[in-house]
Amino acid sequence: MAILLGCDSVHLEFPTKLIAQNVTLGVNEGDRIGIVGKNGDGKSSLLGILSGAIEPDAGRVTRRRDVTVGVLGQRDALDDGMTVHRAVVGDLPEYEWASSPRVRQILDGLIADVPWEGLVGELSGGQRRRVDLARLLIGDYDVLMLDEPTNHLDMRTINWLAEHLKARWQKSSGAMLVVTHDRWFLDEVCTSMWEVHDGCVDPFEGGYSAYILQRVERDRMAQVTEERRRNMARKELAWLSRGAQARSTKPKFRVEAARELIADVPPVRNELELKRLAVSRLGKQVIDVIDVDAGYASSLAAVRGSKEGTSSLGGSAVPDNPSAVGNSAAADGFAARGVSPDAVALGRPVLSDVTWLIGAGDRYGLLGENGAGKTTLLNIIQGKLKPLRGRVKIGSTVRFGVLSQQLDELKPVEDDTIREVLARGKRYVMVEGKETSPEKLLERLGFTQQQMWSRIKDLSGGQKRRLSLLLTILEEPNVLILDEPGNDLDTDMLALVEDLLDSWPGTLILVTHDRFLMERVTDQQWALIGGTLRHVPGGVDEYLRLTEGASAGGASHPQAPGFGGALEAGSPLGGGASGQGAVASAVATPSQACGLSNAERQRLKKEVASLERKMETRRGKVEELEQGMFAIDPTDFAALTAQQEAIAHAREELDELEMAWLEASEQLEG
Repeated sequence: MAILLGCDSVHLEFPTKLIAQNVTLGVNEGDRIGIVGKNGDGKSSLLGILSGAIEPDAGRVTRRRDVTVGVLGQRDALDDGMTVHRAVVGDLPEYEWASSPRVRQILDGLIADVPWEGLVGELSGGQRRRVDLARLLIGDYDVLMLDEPTNHLDMRTINWLAEHLKARWQKSSGAMLVVTHDRWFLDEVCTSMWEVHDGCVDPFEGGYSAYILQRVERDRMAQVTEERRRNMARKELAWLSRGAQARSTKPKFRVEAARELIADVPPVRNELELKRLAVSRLGKQVIDVIDVDAGYASSLAAVRGSKEGTSSLGGSAVPDNPSAVGNSAAADGFAARGVSPDAVALGRPVLSDVTWLIGAGDRYGLLGENGAGKTTLLNIIQGKLKPLRGRVKIGSTVRFGVLSQQLDELKPVEDDTIREVLARGKRYVMVEGKETSPEKLLERLGFTQQQMWSRIKDLSGGQKRRLSLLLTILEEPNVLILDEPGNDLDTDMLALVEDLLDSWPGTLILVTHDRFLMERVTDQQWALIGGTLRHVPGGVDEYLRLTEGASAGGASHPQAPGFGGALEAGSPLGGGASGQGAVASAVATPSQACGLSNAERQRLKKEVASLERKMETRRGKVEELEQGMFAIDPTDFAALTAQQEAIAHAREELDELEMAWLEASEQLEG
């Protein structure tokens, strides 16, 4: 394959950090490379070197003469005073971009809900990120370099981006380098990995799962002294092999080889023991949300009617909502988060008829797009927002611990050092049945002794998040609410946080767009779709199917000059059936959700079982033929060649059976 760009004997050193030492790399046509490593080890700097944005101290960067490179940085360079239209397509004539199916698909997938003639400076962080992505993706580049592309994106958009990148180029053309902490995304789009550490870059074949397997094997063979890091990798590998059913039908490497490596690894969580401890701390009554309607938009309507002592809602008088005044500021900006002005004017709730019974030891994940009402539901659960209808019962023994996205809990102590903050709390805490000091726990989360004297305000975003999580746990809550705990953390730090959460006995409610983290630390997932809460036993895969059905018709789309808002239904920028109707049809029955009748499902189940039996027989045949090689005279080349051809033929048959099994299994899963 032709090389597109690379570097030879590159050295880069900052005053306090060695970034690259004699690094030689090449990016070939067809490469899909994921870059991982600890925060600060030089992942973004490596992209800067290869793109030409950073000049190395020594060595050289090579690039084929005609190669074009597109770069997505962690922060965008968009002009706040520019319109979305101009930021995305620039001065390109309308007939050129509007006539391109590829461009229309990108605009529809990323910025369908963003005002086409709105100003960039008025957009939210997530909207700006999607605008910047759209700007990059409509370009025709040979190489894409993406630095944390999933930041600020919801799960549906992340899924769309993964599908787009997989289909963007033909198999042996183009190249992509991705820096991200989203491990599911790495597995989906990458076919090789680079690990950046200590000024070196180690290459690995396969996606993130294969990288974990190879890293564990490398550590085992070398018998390295970093025992903690190896155990964390093996524990994560154990989850990869034993994890969600949706993942088991799409193996990224041979599960049999993984199981041999993790045969002595205990289960990630002892669910029965954690349940028992949780019940002893919480009792049976935790949180019951029953038939609740809620939302800031309705609270705004209540504020407008509160001058007369009552609030008008739906034509009937109801008592004033005490929480309405406190939430009016949030209500004023609610339309910017996806609620229509009509909904605000009419006082329609964001959440409708929500029932959620949360028990001791439950580990629930909450899914939903940006603006779906997740924060509203979390406030209802904590008692911060009173429902417009229905009731919320919170157990008398419940003690909440909350990790917010903005880390507001650290602001009162931002001028103090870490050691000063820890000294005000408990000297010891029980973890996995053993007494542990807060300092030891902090070391477990990647802090050094020298960093204990750092002031909170001087910490990086990832360090602040890890410290905030620790302080939350040290308060010994029995209901833990985590809102995007994976933000600003690298993959190794995410694994450490997951390990800490695995041994935490209590009720856990997690909101995150990190699919890997969601599936790793929660046992059940719930989704907010169209203002209603529903259980999704199929996990993230089922949620994505439902949201795709909902968005197939009712999404708003960018209105470009000349279209006049009357785009043809079914076109990439056009509308279709109502979202509610799509949801209803998508969730009617499991067989309807994946488009299969009961008879077809039964046929597929029989086919899968039959293929599994045939695969087992064929594996035995391959092993028998391989053992037969030892019985052949080493000098009989003809017999050896014939035996090798028989083995190759048997393996081809096994591969065909495995592919047929994989296709049937995916059809069955929907």
